[in-house]
Amino acid sequence: MTEPRVALFVDVQNIYYTTRQVFNSHFDYNAFWAQVGHGRQIVKAIAYAIDRGDARQQQFQRILRAIGFEVKLKPFIQRSDGTAKGDWDVGITLDVMRWAPKADIITLVSGDGDFDLLLQAVQREHNVQTEVYGVEPLTAASLMQVSSYFVPITRELLLPIQK
Repeated sequence: MTEPRVALFVDVQNIYYTTRQVFNSHFDYNAFWAQVGHGRQIVKAIAYAIDRGDARQQQFQRILRAIGFEVKLKPFIQRSDGTAKGDWDVGITLDVMRWAPKADIITLVSGDGDFDLLLQAVQREHNVQTEVYGVEPLTAASLMQVSSYFVPITRELLLPIQK
């Protein structure tokens, strides 16, 4: 029997803030890769992040690439009112739609409810299973409900914050 093909899409900002808020920890990308890739063929893995240009962030991006992720970056935009912009929703959507025909499973790492329609569409149009990894109290109920499988991020997928 051939291993199922899985494509991974990680909303880095969403996971960074939700794991920090609920667990005061960082997401462990190595543990995630090992878990999601067990008995499966990872055909694509993309991590979507915001580029602030600082050294720690660049080191983190190198780590993601070494694990096997393609890292897509958008510049950090600070608005005059103090708010920030750096949303990858459209980019993630386009890539998921592009890779759904080439995968058996689409794995989305995000709690953003805006992706519920995307998961419904790829399930319907490409007959793929969908998995969502998210911090349960901060993951949209609609996203958990539409996914084939919801995997709550728990301690085994976390790292302590280094001071």
